[in-house]
Amino acid sequence: MIYTVTFNPALDYVVRVEDLTLGMVNRTKEEAIYYGGKGINVSTVLKNLGIESVALGFVAGFTGDVIEKGVKELGVATDFIHLQEGMSRINVKIRSNEESEINGQGPKIGELELAKLFEQLSKLEKGDILVLAGSIPNSLPSDIYEKIMEHLQEKEIQIVVDATKDLLLNVLKYHPFLIKPNNHELEEVFQVSLKTEEDLIVYGKKLQEMGARNVLISRASKGAILIDEHQNVSKIGVPKGTVKNSVGAGDSMVAGFIAGYSESKDYQYALKLAGATGSATAFSEGLATKELVMELLKQL
Repeated sequence: MIYTVTFNPALDYVVRVEDLTLGMVNRTKEEAIYYGGKGINVSTVLKNLGIESVALGFVAGFTGDVIEKGVKELGVATDFIHLQEGMSRINVKIRSNEESEINGQGPKIGELELAKLFEQLSKLEKGDILVLAGSIPNSLPSDIYEKIMEHLQEKEIQIVVDATKDLLLNVLKYHPFLIKPNNHELEEVFQVSLKTEEDLIVYGKKLQEMGARNVLISRASKGAILIDEHQNVSKIGVPKGTVKNSVGAGDSMVAGFIAGYSESKDYQYALKLAGATGSATAFSEGLATKELVMELLKQL
């Protein structure tokens, strides 16, 4: 089974404004609400691709109830832990001449609730896939990803980590199955300027030397590079389409890779499906649908 963890789920309130003007009343042209959080996005796209998963994480207050109900209505199995205080956050995504975001903080997660998560994770079995994605709330220890991976290291679980900076670097010693930095995050991690594909490959291999089994480097409109555990380097471009949305494209790429590898155990196919799935979300108002993914896959 595939499990995703979202420490800080959100209601994403997405609005389109003709010409956003600060300091003035702006009226929306379009509005939509999505059930957000990187792990939830991964689970939703997996479901769209016909792959079952269980969404884990923490919810609180009336917004948490809405998130849980909405995710279930999307067909995703959930086992969220309910917090007694606070409310799950609302993130405002503004699409105008430029994209802007206002992200909420989210509720405080206490030690008792965190212990419940570890109880859930203890039930995972050999061969399961666990996705740890996104930032963590201030109420949690900064090494929570490390603690989870240490807790599970004897279970032979394939762990996917989509995180940045120290949150990513500190888990490499536990040999995650897959990490997915983008080109900017790779520059940030090593504090360098990477101009060419070769530069990206060199530093992607450094992450592999530090412990990652597979490194998927997303490059937005330039495609992606995969350095797999067999030392093969594969590159992929992007299919043709009009970019409408960047929210969730990286999460969709992760979901596509997991789905592709789960189906075929073939890294080349996993990379292609990752590219098609990430692009399908970028070319849509919401998250990738299977129909569009399959259509774009033919171009790759």
